[in-house]
Amino acid sequence: MTGIEDICRKVKQASMKLMVCSTEQKNKALREIAKALKEREEAILEANKIDLGNGKKNGMSESLLDRLALNEKRMKEMRDSLDEVIALKDPVGEIVEKWKQKDGLEISKVRVPLGVIALIYEARPNVTVDAAALCLKSGNAAVLRGSSSALNSNKALCEAIAAGLKKAGLHTASVQLVEDPSHESVRELLKMRSLIDVVIPRGGEKLINFVAENSTVPVIETGTGNCHIFVDESANLEKAVAVVDNAKTQRPAVCNAVETVLVHSAIAEKFLPMMAKRLREKGIELRGCSKTREILPSAREATDEDYFKEFLDLILALKVVGSVEKAIEHINHYSSKHSDAILSENKQNIGKFFKEVDGACVYSNASTRFTDGNQFGMGMEIGISTQKLHARGPMSLKELTSTKFIIRGNYQVRK
Repeated sequence: MTGIEDICRKVKQASMKLMVCSTEQKNKALREIAKALKEREEAILEANKIDLGNGKKNGMSESLLDRLALNEKRMKEMRDSLDEVIALKDPVGEIVEKWKQKDGLEISKVRVPLGVIALIYEARPNVTVDAAALCLKSGNAAVLRGSSSALNSNKALCEAIAAGLKKAGLHTASVQLVEDPSHESVRELLKMRSLIDVVIPRGGEKLINFVAENSTVPVIETGTGNCHIFVDESANLEKAVAVVDNAKTQRPAVCNAVETVLVHSAIAEKFLPMMAKRLREKGIELRGCSKTREILPSAREATDEDYFKEFLDLILALKVVGSVEKAIEHINHYSSKHSDAILSENKQNIGKFFKEVDGACVYSNASTRFTDGNQFGMGMEIGISTQKLHARGPMSLKELTSTKFIIRGNYQVRK
């Protein structure tokens, strides 16, 4: 038995016990994990310093170092997020539908845990706690495989999680970290079809494609965010500048940051200089089509690859389009189907945009940065699903469950 198989077997066994735990038991575990995180904070931050030092030596970008970093504020946010999950309604056992057939059978459709969830993710160690909490509350056991850049941080966090589980009387194998940083460990994990029920890759396009192409386990794709904003000719231009600014510069290295802005040709000559002035003050590099560059000569020429790209950086692609139809056509061709927005005062154009843009989250007159479980009132999320099965958009507790049919009879036989 290999190391990965051994881990998965232990987690599978733990999942069978976890799936029948009461809400009170699961909430107690989350409270104990929060206490353990506080008690072990110094050790966790020291481990994180090692990862940050290694990242700097390896030439990691500032934006990625920011995603990797932990501090007292972020540790408190992790503990607070556990409190938020405790406050959320437990979906397990919820009756989704119930009816009675003419033959007397009483049929209920009930929420149940998925079982064992493997999460493969990059850089951000807070995902370790988020994933553990969401899996535990929804009755799922978890196999966590973070990136090598956060290995020391993730080990320290998982030690705190194990301590909390033990204190609460739950199986410590309910959450297990794969410490092997090799690519082979990921390949092996993706073949554990008999032991893992679903795998969720959370990271860049390269990681997601690798998992989707190599997994024999069902995959829920999350994360890649080539997000768009279309500024319609009827938009309030000053407010539109503020929305684009927020969507691009608040946190450029996250999946819900905007990567391409489409501007209606009727307002391009007025809007583009307004937007460019504000964004350049914040160090944004602009890349545009030929019409954009006629208005903004200092913008670099945008390539077809730029319009497909999730920059996760201080770079923004621009294109001038002649209509809402052209904007929708561009988005549906280039978008990763994550989050796309229209800024407009035209209700007809907004309605058309809502109906025809093929995305998980489609906005009018708001920043794409709102695509987040907490911002949607769902609590923290395990990721943003960009596919259509079995969940789409922010994935919180309900999205980490499946359903089964419970049928109650009185010795009926089929005729």
